[in-house]
Amino acid sequence: MAILGKIRERSVFLIIIIAMALFAFVLTGLFDVNSPLFNKNTNVIGEINGETISREEFAQLVDQQRARTGNRASQLQNVKTAWDNLVREKVYKTQLEKSGIVVGEKDVWDEVLKQPFIQNSPLFKNEIGLFDEEKLKEYIATLKDNAGEDAQSEAQWLGWLEYERNIKTNLELNTYSNLIKIGLGATLKDGERDYLDKNTKYDLEYVHVPLTYIADSLVTVTDDEIKDYVKNHREEFESEASRNLSIVKFDLKATPEDEAAIEAELKNLVNDRDEYSSAAKTNIKVVGLVNTEDYTQFFAENRSDTPIDNAFYTKSRIFPSLKDTIFSFKKGEVYGPYKDGEYFKLTKVVDVKQLPDSVKSRHILIPFLGARSADATVSQTEDEAKKTADSLLTVLKNDTSKFADFAKEFSVDRSNNEKGGDLGWYNYTRMVPEFRDFTFEGSTGDLGVVKTVFGFHIIEIEGQKNKQDAVQLATFSRRIEASEATENTIFERAETFASDLNNGQDMVELAKEKNYTVLPLNSLKELDERVSILGNQREIVKWAFERTTEENEIKRFDIENGYAVVKLDKKNKKGLSIGNSKARVRTILINEKKVQMIKEKMEGATLKEIAEKFAKNVSSSSAVSISSPVLPGVGRVPELIKTLSLLETDKVYDKIEAQNAVFAIKLTKRELPAQIDNFQSFANTLSRTLQNKGNQAYEVLKKTAEIEDNRAVFY
Repeated sequence: MAILGKIRERSVFLIIIIAMALFAFVLTGLFDVNSPLFNKNTNVIGEINGETISREEFAQLVDQQRARTGNRASQLQNVKTAWDNLVREKVYKTQLEKSGIVVGEKDVWDEVLKQPFIQNSPLFKNEIGLFDEEKLKEYIATLKDNAGEDAQSEAQWLGWLEYERNIKTNLELNTYSNLIKIGLGATLKDGERDYLDKNTKYDLEYVHVPLTYIADSLVTVTDDEIKDYVKNHREEFESEASRNLSIVKFDLKATPEDEAAIEAELKNLVNDRDEYSSAAKTNIKVVGLVNTEDYTQFFAENRSDTPIDNAFYTKSRIFPSLKDTIFSFKKGEVYGPYKDGEYFKLTKVVDVKQLPDSVKSRHILIPFLGARSADATVSQTEDEAKKTADSLLTVLKNDTSKFADFAKEFSVDRSNNEKGGDLGWYNYTRMVPEFRDFTFEGSTGDLGVVKTVFGFHIIEIEGQKNKQDAVQLATFSRRIEASEATENTIFERAETFASDLNNGQDMVELAKEKNYTVLPLNSLKELDERVSILGNQREIVKWAFERTTEENEIKRFDIENGYAVVKLDKKNKKGLSIGNSKARVRTILINEKKVQMIKEKMEGATLKEIAEKFAKNVSSSSAVSISSPVLPGVGRVPELIKTLSLLETDKVYDKIEAQNAVFAIKLTKRELPAQIDNFQSFANTLSRTLQNKGNQAYEVLKKTAEIEDNRAVFY
């Protein structure tokens, strides 16, 4: 009662404390880097050429991309692909609008109607077998109406939207590419000029002064000159924001003691044993692997780390170090525990039988909604597809000669339906389990219906070869993992290391003292997903780019199979950055100064006078051309040869820079090629060359587009 009285006396004080805590919580949310206070447009994912991209619009595109790729891509990979596709679409759209061309809904619809699979699908044909546009519209409307019913229906609707979007994007791309091609054509006059340029031959005399004539030590380049070069070549040195990190990884690895405990645990599972049951309040008999007959239950109750495998194995398919032992065991015997990679295992011989090493069969595949083989035209439910397959089987049991015709008419397996469903000869591992088991465990001549992830298969076994012993194994596994005690030890090491660093100790020195390895990671980008050897660690990337994360800040992260202590070493801002290119820039500037020094020294009325200035000889070459731009003692000089068409004969030209050298030249002869009647082939070749360069237009357009990218805030 005294305590309750004190609480009542201090109730006002407690209310004030609680209110302050709530207020602090609210302020924490307000001042978070992702709060509306710092991000006025929290619903804007980006902007492309002045067009705002909302978060909802972009999320839908990501969902469509995910539906298309399934689990084959990570979230960020789907985000990147969706963004790249969107940028391409908007960039082309802007250019087409500037050209007065718009790809509208009717253009997209007309293109959809042209697609062969739309025109030929029985779903969209009327009673007399002709394509019916209204049936297609009805089908699309049904997809839209059913989109909210379940995940499968939603995926089908998103798939259709993605299909339409791809049609539109391809139309825009092709339209713009065609505009570029029209503008990059070549006339007959262009063809004539190209013919003359490439086939005119030149005789010349020259003095060749390579840049190596001047030693690098005689040229000085200052840091200010390097900075000026970088400023004047901004596009080459523009870099996005990045981060430099230092990482120490703590792996959760099983100790020898952990391995011994796991091995002992598996030994205990081999034979029957008595265990005390708290429910029964007495000892009960627990069946071991040797005597169990319900392997699914045994694997589940004892928590096997690998699933049960019902396949049969011939000697050639079993791990070499195990095959002789296993094939010496009788049905019902157990081998192990034995170590296999990351597992300790027990293997029991469940069954032994004779199986062929290869089978020949043919099939008819009938898909249903949701089956892996189903495309947008499939409308049959699973029950309807099963009835179709059973009906065909009934007919075939009475007359197998119709099999090939049925395969051509009904099977959606385009890899073999035109061949009557013939799959040829295949081995045990080629087919999915249900198909495999029917064809390998059955007999030649068997005919039946089998369901797989692809749909219902009507299968006929046409042949079997080389029957031999095969074993069915029940292999129980336990992954070799760190025990709870080991996990606690590793966690304490990581936590202590991070704490010591936060208290001011140097990472490199402390890691050296503790015998840890520091992994440096430079140039981490804001939309990166992979963090060196840690794998995909988006959380670390986002932390490194948060406004509130300061240089030298330390944080411990949970990663797969361990922990990582990460230090943010440096924030590299977006802008001009020379990075590792300083030596290259210095070489460029040294060469530029050498060229100028050689040009200043290159004086003289004749080539001989110029050659004497550099202690060189006057060289000569005959019949050089753009097609064969080689000078003796120099090598290929295509840029130099291209200038010869502009020069007069018997006149000295000096201070010509080309191929890391400076030349003085006198053209002694120009020989034009033979005249021909038609230059069309040369004009055509030139057109193709120009149009191929036109394919690079998108990258140029993308560079000049105004793009604001806020994806990193949301993903």
